[in-house]
Amino acid sequence: MKTAEILEITRSFQSQEPQEENELVNSFLHKLMNMNYRARYTVIKHTKKEGENDPDIHPMDVQMAVFHCADGFLKQLMVTKLSQCQYALPLLVPDPFTQQIEFPLWTFRQINKSWKMKNSNNEIISQTQPVYKAETPMVSFFRFGSVSSSKSQLMNSLINEKHNTFFHRNCSGSSRTRLLMDGVVEIAWYCPSGKKTDAFDDCVAFCNLHGDAGENEEQYEILTSTASVNVLFLPDFGQKNQYKGLVRSLFRSPQPLICLLTDNNRDKTVLGNGKFIISVLNKNQADLAKQIRETIRQTLTEQKKTFKLEDVAKHTGIRVDEDDPECQRGKRAADQIMCLLRGKDPSTVKETILPCQGKLWHDWCDMNKKLHRLRGEDLEEDKSTKLKNMREIREKQMDQGLSEFMRKFIETMNHRKMMKKKYFLRWMMNLLNDFTSEKICELYKEFDKKWQEVSTLKKVHKSDQLQTEQTNLENISEQINRTSFGLEHILREFGQIYESWASVKKNKKDHLQFDFCSLPSLAAEMMISGFPMELMDGDAAHVPLSWVTAVLDQVVKKLGDQKLFVLSVLGIQSSGKSTMLNAMFGLQFAVSAGRCTRGAFMQLIKVSEEMKTELKFDYILVVDTEGLRAQELAQISTIHHDNEMATLVVGLGNMTLINIFGENPSEMQDILQIVVQAFMRMNKVRLNPSCMFVHQNVSDITAGEKNTEGRRRLQEKLDNMTELAAREEVCDAEQFSDVIAFDIQEDVKYFAQLWEGSPPMAPPNPNYCENILELKQTVLSHASKSDGVMLTRLRDHIQDLWEALLNEQFVFSFKNSLEIATYKKLETEYSKWTWSLRSAMLEIENKLQNKIENEAINFVEETDLQKELNVKSEEMKKTMSEFFEKDRDANILNQWKASFEIKIKELQEDIVRETKRKLNEVLQQRELKKKIDAQRNQHENTLFEKSKDLALKFKDQATDENQMKSQFDSFWRRQTEAIIRDTPKIKDIDILTDVKKLLNQIYESLPSDRMKDSSQFKDMFSLPSYSEYVQLKKSSGFKGPFKNVYKVVKEKAGFALSKENEVQIRALITDISNQTDEMIHTFNIAKLGYNISCIQQLTDYMKMRMKEHEDGPEVKYVFKSEFFMDLILYICHKTKKTFTDQYKIFMDANDPVLYFERKSEEYYSIFQKYCQGASSSAIFGEFVCKKLKDPIQQNVYKKTARDLADEMRTNCESLNGNRSNLEKHILRTLAEKQDFNTYMTYIKNPKEHFKNFIRDEVSQYITERFEDSVRPKMENSIKLLEQMITEAAHESSKHANFDLWLLHFTQQLSDVLVFSKSDLSGVNQDDVEVRFLEDVMKRELPSIISDINSKFSTETFPVKLKHRDRPEEILIDHFCQCCWVQCPFCAAICTNTIENHPGDHSVPFHRNNGLKGWFYRGTTNLSIDICTSAVASDRSFYPNSSNDKVLWKEYRKGGPKYASWSITPDLSELPYWKWFVCRFQTDLEKYYGKTFQGRGKIPDEWRKYSQEEAIESLNKYI
Repeated sequence: MKTAEILEITRSFQSQEPQEENELVNSFLHKLMNMNYRARYTVIKHTKKEGENDPDIHPMDVQMAVFHCADGFLKQLMVTKLSQCQYALPLLVPDPFTQQIEFPLWTFRQINKSWKMKNSNNEIISQTQPVYKAETPMVSFFRFGSVSSSKSQLMNSLINEKHNTFFHRNCSGSSRTRLLMDGVVEIAWYCPSGKKTDAFDDCVAFCNLHGDAGENEEQYEILTSTASVNVLFLPDFGQKNQYKGLVRSLFRSPQPLICLLTDNNRDKTVLGNGKFIISVLNKNQADLAKQIRETIRQTLTEQKKTFKLEDVAKHTGIRVDEDDPECQRGKRAADQIMCLLRGKDPSTVKETILPCQGKLWHDWCDMNKKLHRLRGEDLEEDKSTKLKNMREIREKQMDQGLSEFMRKFIETMNHRKMMKKKYFLRWMMNLLNDFTSEKICELYKEFDKKWQEVSTLKKVHKSDQLQTEQTNLENISEQINRTSFGLEHILREFGQIYESWASVKKNKKDHLQFDFCSLPSLAAEMMISGFPMELMDGDAAHVPLSWVTAVLDQVVKKLGDQKLFVLSVLGIQSSGKSTMLNAMFGLQFAVSAGRCTRGAFMQLIKVSEEMKTELKFDYILVVDTEGLRAQELAQISTIHHDNEMATLVVGLGNMTLINIFGENPSEMQDILQIVVQAFMRMNKVRLNPSCMFVHQNVSDITAGEKNTEGRRRLQEKLDNMTELAAREEVCDAEQFSDVIAFDIQEDVKYFAQLWEGSPPMAPPNPNYCENILELKQTVLSHASKSDGVMLTRLRDHIQDLWEALLNEQFVFSFKNSLEIATYKKLETEYSKWTWSLRSAMLEIENKLQNKIENEAINFVEETDLQKELNVKSEEMKKTMSEFFEKDRDANILNQWKASFEIKIKELQEDIVRETKRKLNEVLQQRELKKKIDAQRNQHENTLFEKSKDLALKFKDQATDENQMKSQFDSFWRRQTEAIIRDTPKIKDIDILTDVKKLLNQIYESLPSDRMKDSSQFKDMFSLPSYSEYVQLKKSSGFKGPFKNVYKVVKEKAGFALSKENEVQIRALITDISNQTDEMIHTFNIAKLGYNISCIQQLTDYMKMRMKEHEDGPEVKYVFKSEFFMDLILYICHKTKKTFTDQYKIFMDANDPVLYFERKSEEYYSIFQKYCQGASSSAIFGEFVCKKLKDPIQQNVYKKTARDLADEMRTNCESLNGNRSNLEKHILRTLAEKQDFNTYMTYIKNPKEHFKNFIRDEVSQYITERFEDSVRPKMENSIKLLEQMITEAAHESSKHANFDLWLLHFTQQLSDVLVFSKSDLSGVNQDDVEVRFLEDVMKRELPSIISDINSKFSTETFPVKLKHRDRPEEILIDHFCQCCWVQCPFCAAICTNTIENHPGDHSVPFHRNNGLKGWFYRGTTNLSIDICTSAVASDRSFYPNSSNDKVLWKEYRKGGPKYASWSITPDLSELPYWKWFVCRFQTDLEKYYGKTFQGRGKIPDEWRKYSQEEAIESLNKYI
């Protein structure tokens, strides 16, 4: 049996009383772990059936059976718990099979005994010693033969009359069927309390040999040889006594002997030389016990022989459990390490062998807190200096190297398996306690003495002397702290070695010959095996975040990402928190000798497989903390430290137990104020832990009325504390239930006193144990309803809480990483859902567009579109519902479920509306281009008929190829010339000339410098200022001559724009640019051609937008005409390529010269075949196939574009995630190209830059993947179309009539191809035989397909598509429908993927404000402040360039655009932007006309970042 199995959370603890034999062991162990001394009376509770004669199992047989079956560690835990229950412990145990005697010395190693006694000066002194080291008198009890009186019962009356230290025949459950106790020697210690009522003046050991001593000679020999006094039980000295020889030897022995005659009633006989005979028969038990006690006291006064537990191991013929090879190896390894400490002062040794956790670590912690609470003017310089100092401290820690002690410790841990490590670690704990215990005991005695003096001085009000003595008291406390040395300190050193290495990122192999990364793994193994892990260093009052994170990462690696229920405990110092946890879960919270818990420790408790289904988590993580208002920290710690501790553990816990000891109102008030404030903070950051109050040491917990009154008082206090805390935390809560869900009846537990009697001999109170059990059941009941937390989430949550606590304003500073990560995950899923809807609608749109152009439908309704989209919509809703219900973070996701369902619904409606708009445009454009298409079809069909007629004339000359070609060319030239003569010529376009014409019409004389070479147009997006383009609005405040003077001055001086005005104008330009881009695409120039009215529409729209802007309530300026001119020129220059590209497509399709040049070969082929005597059916079939060429091409390109967009959403690294992922790749590309102008486009007009980036990514993808991805898609699409056309021809062949064939054929293809019956109007089909068409088309289609295939290339792909059908535009439409609001300070873009989203705007990383042009007032120095640092400082800013100061901490008061942002104080800025400022310092200074000098001087630390590090930081932080 192993400890881990016993400490698992199982169902068996819930039913303590066993009903069957197989339940006895678990029942016994769970009660024992619960510190319930009734465990020893565990028997089967059932009524025997008639005829059953099976004897009951003796309770001590249960105990010994468990003892024999347990491994070394469970035995040790079991014996430790028996000791806590004030029970006798197995000292010598015969093996039930071989009868070899075992001395379980190992099981005693964890037991300490404390007692008080008077010294030679009659002063009461305290002693605390491990029992294996204690040298005390020992009284041995044994019997010869069978005696009528109970030896064990008499021993109990000597030690503790109220408690059965030794199990005896009259105990509950006892029977004659005892099997495993004969020959067992048990030991117990009497510990005096320093009172007159003490039975003995010093600690005395009592040994009890069970069974007949004559039959257990080996045990008898050991006891009699080591005892200070032997106590023999005999029936009488009669002649029949078979033990006369043994009795005689005892009387002859020099050792004192008390012989108790159970069948004799003579008076006490003193034989001299320490020998006594006392009869037991018919004696009063109390009087008898008193008589024996006095005799033992008298004998011990004269007998100075002492007993030491370890000396028992020296006896030959017995087996010592510590001789086990694993145990011995662990001991030897620990001894080798501890020999390095021999002869050294325990109070100074830590400074030399654990150097990393001393002053250097404390200095680093102090600097880190200051870093989070910046003061003064030069924030970034100050921050950089502090970071540099912290790095130097880390380097100093590294320079300390490894002490020989730590090197050997780590080597030993790295080369052992876990079981071997356990022995090694336990030995280290024992030996470290041995090393420090003596010194610590002395210091505590000194501390107690000094405390008494301070208390006396407080009463007499001697302030000067009091201050001196309090300083002395503090020094002693510090000495205790320095002397304490346990495993937790070694693990703390692990942490500091790891953190210093991780910080400086180098392995100094000359100092350390091992892999630093192994340290978290070693600590994780210890944590998994049950050792407590330090969460907060109580000495430095700091969480070593990197270390804790690394250890938890390793725990996840070893166990998987397990689900936890976190149980935290808070309470006043020495209120029994750790005792309560140890009793509840059988734990042993490991602390150094003589110390209470300092800081916070966490320990894992496994949940059994059977309970996992009920509780829904894998482990309970227990967090134990140092006491609030700790006496020893009275001068060191502050209320702030207590608040930090409480906030941390309350924030971590799914449930917090608040432990209150006694009924002292002032102590209660102290802790309640701290706890209420902590819960209030959690409420404000939307964390909802539960809590339970445990009221310990209540005198009469059975009194119902008293409990009701106690609850009422507690409720009253909680409500009062809530009112007080609400004022401090600026919260409107009026009572505790406003802050946290709390039931005063259910969530308050009253505990009985811990001890049943007075320590040190009192056992734990069984009522206390019952209270513990009830609390455990309640906790697990709460836990079963809790969502718990994943290990990885806990790791991040610790970081969130601690980072927020480092800042002074917790609520303002708290950033919930779990929520942020979950929301990001939701955004990624949302992106997938929206993409599935958009993709489905694109397919629907394409199908309906084909039908419209084929004139199969003449109107589109939203309901029809909704119906078409319904299948995909329902599928997506199901996926969405499953995600919200089944995701492991479903409880967090639930808060956004409703809003995202609404967003999806709105998006679907928007997609439907937009699709309807597009299709209505197609309907309108169909009518507009009907004339063009009809004319072209007429020309084509006329040419077809005339070429047919000509061919019939030359049918007899078909053998002469040259003559045929010559005749056809002549014919073709005449016909096309006639057509071209009748068709207006299509001219080239020059939109910039058209713009100039329009501007000349608008303005009387256009300034000559406004029409420059196209490369010289002003980039209106990137101008640093727009002041030259505006002037003040006309003022009604000036009259007469003043008005004219004002007018002149205004025209000459212009108007100095504020930063806010500049931002407004830039936003206007951006919006106008985006809208005009959309307008240009709606002109559909590729199909309808170009007209100057397109430019007219653009200029009208721009004028309208400028007028709307000028009429705004806050706008105090108007635009000069130069602004309009430069803006329209720049926008038209920027969009010139779009116009010309689109117009080229129109020209290629509609210029008769170009068109008929392309058609010449096709018609010659028809002419040739007619000449050669081909049938009309064959030629018509070929003609149809050729007519299908363009529609096939159009379909293939559009489908490939959609498929390609879908593939890139999966395969393209920059496009396969959400918007944040896309931005990361944009920033990486910017850094690689290092083009300042492109950077400024990104900063000033991010949406435009995103679009350009997506276009570039698609272009690159098509170029790189054309052969292996794009071409196969096109070939696959064309193959499917060929099958569809062939099938349509086959199905249509069932109609003998040609008109019906053609109608059926075109109808079948109307969903996929733009091809209708009207495309063949004018062609004579009288002699076409339908039955041959299918074969003709099967024969002719492959050549058409081959021709299309041959023209697939990277150049033709984008040209053959409409703008909106291109893959980049599909992706832009998907990615750019999101929030584009920029931070008012640094211009970082809100990362929310939903446009007009609810809640605040936010970004994970802010930039320095100088990038947006912010500067320090009264200077020309650009700002280097970073938002997240600034909002944690005590500085101010001037919103909207006003004179109104606003504290950065209260930035939301700056106005609506500031209030809509959530900026969390932290150190999370990207190194990327520091590198950017240094790399482009000169460019930025030139752009803004200001410098990074004075207060804006760039810190030297920033210049250390390289381009590679900047790019790498993107991968790390985004």
